[in-house]
This record gives sequence, structure tokens and C-alpha cells, in this order.
Amino acid sequence: MSRHAIFTIPNMLTGYRFAVAPILLFFLYPQPSVEVSLFAFFLFLTGALTDLADGYYARKHKIETVLGKLMDPVADKVLVCAALVMLIPMDKIPAWLVFVILARELVITGLRGVAASSGIVVAASGMGKLKSVLQYTALCVLIFPLGVVPIPFLHELGEAILYVSAFMTVWSGVDYFYRFQKIFLGSAH
Repeated sequence: MSRHAIFTIPNMLTGYRFAVAPILLFFLYPQPSVEVSLFAFFLFLTGALTDLADGYYARKHKIETVLGKLMDPVADKVLVCAALVMLIPMDKIPAWLVFVILARELVITGLRGVAASSGIVVAASGMGKLKSVLQYTALCVLIFPLGVVPIPFLHELGEAILYVSAFMTVWSGVDYFYRFQKIFLGSAH
């Protein structure tokens, strides 16, 4: 298969995350019913799972594309941002925490854009992937409607995981900045 193909399964999975984000905004509109919250949960969960599946599938079948490498992290951020922003008016997470997470994402996306304009594609680090898994887990727990299953402190658990993911977000952001600095200082020589 051509490395320049656009309509690969991994790219379509990435596109799914872009498509899910605005739908998620609608279904997380404050304060949704239990049924609507469950639908939003399954919608977000399927989007999160496509993030795990697209890269694995692309590597396994050797159909990684430059478009996929660039758009995959953007799709992740769009999906996560949609959930984060909608959870603020639902009083499930504080706005300052969302700001910290989004600010890091914007800075790293900008740095990736600068690298891409220089012909360098910077893949996600292990720390960045762990951050994503923690964010997805926390957001799934926070979106899941309370009272559907008798799990005590479910919301608090989701919030705690989100705080850990926020720490990892900042830490991985510093790591990316260091990696970008090495790339650009190394390429200047």
C-alpha cells in the first residue's frame, strides 16, 4: 500500500475522533439525563479506543502515513478538549485544571507544527502516551453517569485520575520541550 494513501483504516479511525467531538459537545450539554450521559460515555469511549487502535494497526500493517502522524495527536486533543470543556459547566472539573491541560496541548501542538515545517515529525513519547491513557480513563469515569452502577466515590476517582493526568501533562510537556530543543539544536549543527 502506498505510504501516501489518505483513506487508510488508521486515518479513518483518526477521522472518527474528529467527527465524534462535536457530537459529544451536544450530548454533554449540561445536565444530560442518565441515558444521554451513557450515550456520551460510549461515544467518548469509542473515540478513545480508536486512538489506541489506529497507531497499532498502522504499525502492524506498515501503513503509517505522514498525514496520520500529524493528524492523530490533533484528533486526540480535539476529542479530549471537547470533553474537558463540557465537564466545566457540569461542575465535574475546575476550569483552571482544564486551562493547564489545554495550554500544554496548544504549546506542544505548536511546537510539533514548527518541527513539521522543518520536515521533522515528532512522535508521541511513552510519557505522552501514558498521559493520554490517564486522560481518557479520567474522562470516561467523569462522563459516566453517577448512580448507574453502585461504585462509591466514582466521581472523586475520576477527578483524582484527572489530577494525576494533569501532572503527567505538564511533565510530558517539559519532556517534549526538551526533545524539541535537542532536535533543533542538533539540526543547527
